[in-house]
Amino acid sequence: MLENRVNSIEINKKEFRKIGHQLIDDISDFISSIDQKPVTFNESPSQLQGILGNTSLPENGIPATELITRVTDLILNHSLLNGHPKFLGYITSSASPIGALADLLAASINPNVGAHILSPMATEIEKQTIQWLAEFIGVSPNYGGILVSGGNMANFTAFLAARTAKAPIIIKEDGLSNIPKKLTVYCSKTTHTWIDKAAILFGLGTKSVRWIQTDSTNKMNNKVLDETIKKDMANGYQPIMVIGTAGDVSTGVVDNLKGISTICKKYDLWLHIDGAYGVPAAVIPKYKNLFDGLSEADSIALDPHKWLYSPLEAGCTLVKNPQHLIDTYSSHPEYYNFSKSENEFAQNFYEYGLQNSRGFRALKVWLSLQQVGRSGYEKLISEDIELSEMLFDLAKKHRELEAISQNLSITTFRYIPFNYKEGNDYLNKLNEELLNELQTGGELFLSNAIVNEKYCLRACVVNFRTSKKDIEEIIDIVVREGKKTHLKLLEKK
Repeated sequence: MLENRVNSIEINKKEFRKIGHQLIDDISDFISSIDQKPVTFNESPSQLQGILGNTSLPENGIPATELITRVTDLILNHSLLNGHPKFLGYITSSASPIGALADLLAASINPNVGAHILSPMATEIEKQTIQWLAEFIGVSPNYGGILVSGGNMANFTAFLAARTAKAPIIIKEDGLSNIPKKLTVYCSKTTHTWIDKAAILFGLGTKSVRWIQTDSTNKMNNKVLDETIKKDMANGYQPIMVIGTAGDVSTGVVDNLKGISTICKKYDLWLHIDGAYGVPAAVIPKYKNLFDGLSEADSIALDPHKWLYSPLEAGCTLVKNPQHLIDTYSSHPEYYNFSKSENEFAQNFYEYGLQNSRGFRALKVWLSLQQVGRSGYEKLISEDIELSEMLFDLAKKHRELEAISQNLSITTFRYIPFNYKEGNDYLNKLNEELLNELQTGGELFLSNAIVNEKYCLRACVVNFRTSKKDIEEIIDIVVREGKKTHLKLLEKK
């Protein structure tokens, strides 16, 4: 009966080619004109629901041509465009076009990169990508690792490996409740919120996190770190890991990683470095000393979808001794026929992380690394930093702006009305209102940071489309909208 099976989900070759060609043409037109579009269309949830239509799930199918035409319009004309040259918010890069093509190709094969037998070529490409990423940031290519969805998961993956490696061995069978000493972890007060999530989700609790104060340069105070570890040990706690940051999310500061490494060796602690944003800058010879100590890390988190311009999702965990990942995540139920070859070791990525079924994230990273090359990335990342420095300098020179900080490719600054005499509370309110106006106005998109109790506008340049002209125009836009916002607030008084 099913010998010549007919179904509604297949698309014949002729129609698929027609739809695909049109889609590629539409995407190509979109990319080539992205700078002429607003960064955001600022449509409310109710407006977007109205555009989608509150219809029920269709009883019968709709032709693929019609669907792709409609969804192309929905996505291209009703999204926030983080590929726009004036999108400098958060740490989401403009995505490489080759990465978009890679995702199409990867989805067409749809390999499950959880086991080698299910994804032979995809597994080998991911292994090579991991090796290249380690080489790229200047650590040993013998680091093992795994690609994950993003920074949270990259850090979580390392956190659990550290817990397994440094906690008493009984933890795997008896859990945390029977461990005689309370486990503790250490990080700077500027560390990303993932550490709170990890402490809660993985059983240590938020009281296990020691938030170490920063020094005058906003780096973790290593003297206080050493004293805190020593005090905890004397009080019966068991320190297990220290998290250093290579580019904090608010200001881009890189901790004194070498100093942290020395402390970790002194107390036999796991050193994890959260380099989700900043660590790609280690490819630039000029900044090599800034990342001194990186190669001592037991684990490193980095996100290719941040400063390597990969499309979402692409995070990465690197571990100096990948056996720690296997010790943490491997399991061998009877229904897994993923055994090792008699002659060769076949790596199964389900043994390296939280997922069993895994998509082919590596392809877009692997292709971009080859298309751009080390020297190409060095140029792009250097230019991003130069543009950030330019923004800082222009803000510093402008009589209505205050330049606050500049590290790597992150600049923070704020608007101050000319001849302004009032206090900091009003300036904080003014700049918060200004940011809201900028984020919805469509001309540019910045985010915020609190630096020394000042509410700042924050620009993070991880965008290969941003130019000097954009930076100059951003200054003009901020000042123009700042004046308008200031007048509005005065009228409300």
